[in-house]
Amino acid sequence: MNIFYEEDGGFKVGNILTDNTTSLQVENTHGKRSKIKSANVMLRFAQPGLSEFMTQAEQVAADIDVDFLWEASPQDEFEFGSLAQEYFGHTPNPIEAAGALIRLHGSPMHFYKKGKGRYKAAPPDALKSALASAEKKRLLAEQQARYTEQLGNFELPAEFADKLAMILYKPDRNTIEVKALEAACAHTHLSAAHLLEKCGALPSTHDFHLNKFLFEYFPKGIDFPAVTVDEHPELPLAGVNAFSIDDASTTEIDDAFSLEQLASGNWRIGIHIAAPTLGIVPGSEIDGIAAQRMSTVYMPGDKITMLPDNVVQSFTLCADRVSPALSLYVEVNEALEIVNSESRIERLHIAANLRHDTLEPLFNEESLAAGKLDYAYAPELKLLWDFAQKLEAGRGKSADNSTQQVDYIFQVENDRITIGQRLRGSPIDKVVSELMILANSSWGKLLDDNGVAGIYRTQNNGKVKMSTVAAPHQGLGVAHYAWSSSPLRRYVDLVNQRQIISVLRGEPPAYAKNDATLFAILSGFDTAYTAYAEFQREMERYWCLRWLLQENIKQVPATVLRENLVKLVDIPLVGRIPSLPETPPNTRVTLEIGDIDLLDLNFDARYVAAVEAVA
Repeated sequence: MNIFYEEDGGFKVGNILTDNTTSLQVENTHGKRSKIKSANVMLRFAQPGLSEFMTQAEQVAADIDVDFLWEASPQDEFEFGSLAQEYFGHTPNPIEAAGALIRLHGSPMHFYKKGKGRYKAAPPDALKSALASAEKKRLLAEQQARYTEQLGNFELPAEFADKLAMILYKPDRNTIEVKALEAACAHTHLSAAHLLEKCGALPSTHDFHLNKFLFEYFPKGIDFPAVTVDEHPELPLAGVNAFSIDDASTTEIDDAFSLEQLASGNWRIGIHIAAPTLGIVPGSEIDGIAAQRMSTVYMPGDKITMLPDNVVQSFTLCADRVSPALSLYVEVNEALEIVNSESRIERLHIAANLRHDTLEPLFNEESLAAGKLDYAYAPELKLLWDFAQKLEAGRGKSADNSTQQVDYIFQVENDRITIGQRLRGSPIDKVVSELMILANSSWGKLLDDNGVAGIYRTQNNGKVKMSTVAAPHQGLGVAHYAWSSSPLRRYVDLVNQRQIISVLRGEPPAYAKNDATLFAILSGFDTAYTAYAEFQREMERYWCLRWLLQENIKQVPATVLRENLVKLVDIPLVGRIPSLPETPPNTRVTLEIGDIDLLDLNFDARYVAAVEAVA
């Protein structure tokens, strides 16, 4: 005797070897023996043979119209044999009964299983909904297959056009577009970005990286809403003419300097910082914009400013204008020692905006050593240079420039990149940096001495962090350091400027100590500033690779940093060279440039030869 039984969610046939009433010992078509429960036996039959039975039963099941079967089924729970009799119009033979059971079991939308061989027809509304869902899934599967085929042929499906940002930068793996793309990537052995580039979806590799950054940090775009700058109160006019020192591309001019000789023979040195807080009320629309952006974003050839242009123009320290400023005046004696200092809120006349590219050929270590002072503001710059060196020594820092680092200047014009170099720590750099450190440390101390909250940069055991509690910055050698010198470009500086002005005016500060808002600003700024800096480094790497392509560079000199990590000599590009033999650090080598990938921001290079060891 043979049986048709249910096991592991499916149906099988076997020959009975032993019948123990509650259990059976059976042998299947492959000769495998097993023990099954009698309750799992659906049918017993003598003919046909096991293999023929299953083949014929499955054919009967395939021929059954499931919709008609559902219509013929009772509303209540039923046993499969009774429905088979209703469907066939006669007592079904074992093959017909088995076919009906297979069809019932394989139609879960039409029939709900209630037990061994027992089912209940789905209610009409539930069946309609299930069928609609199944049809939708079928159509989506067909659509997904079409997408995969098109992508595999490097054709962009039209439906991808308005979803590219999501697909590229924040893929939702539940969508058929992303599923199709993943399948096509597996087939073509390409990354999503490279495959979409081949499909023509990425006309610009530059925009691929820029849009990725904007998608995450500027999801609403970089355009500003129309805003009106509040009129700031009338301020006393400073009796000095100030000048600024900035890069040629700087439009947010935050700082300027002035010099005035006093009757005593001492000098009064003025450090003047733009004062946008005088026109930006906490909680205002402009303040909300700055608090959201937290900082100006820099990249080669472009930037995304923290403040709208009309706000910047209202407060930038532009030449031939009178602008509001927060000023720190320090009086120094003949030995350039500070004997007195004070801070003021005032209007300031800006006489000139000096620019690095025109100033540096005139004001440099060589011209200073030769005593050449035949250019505009030369005496002032010479005195500020001497004062800067005094400040640097006062912080316990060495003036030895033998290990000067190189800064790289990226200029993009008409989609062509120029990468220049300048030594960090030049007289221009030192004058500006030392006077900014003086201002930031002085105003940090002012806040701390008056018990007013501020946001400080601190360093202890080499770790730099931001804090609302004043603490030394060991790297700079100062007891207090609160960023206050770039309020047009950094929101922390704008916040600190509000606190400083409140102290000078004797008014309650905008932010009290332990103010939750202040902690939120600190955290938000730290996150944004880190992300913006990483983006700037990424875009500088992109333009370095573009420069190699643009200049058709085939061989380049590089310096070994460690193991197989090298840095190209002419540009700030670092990479790993697998073919590099064991070579001491600082060895100059020659590399042959291979493939350059502007999407992954990588390049292949082959070691050619060692040139020399450099100090």
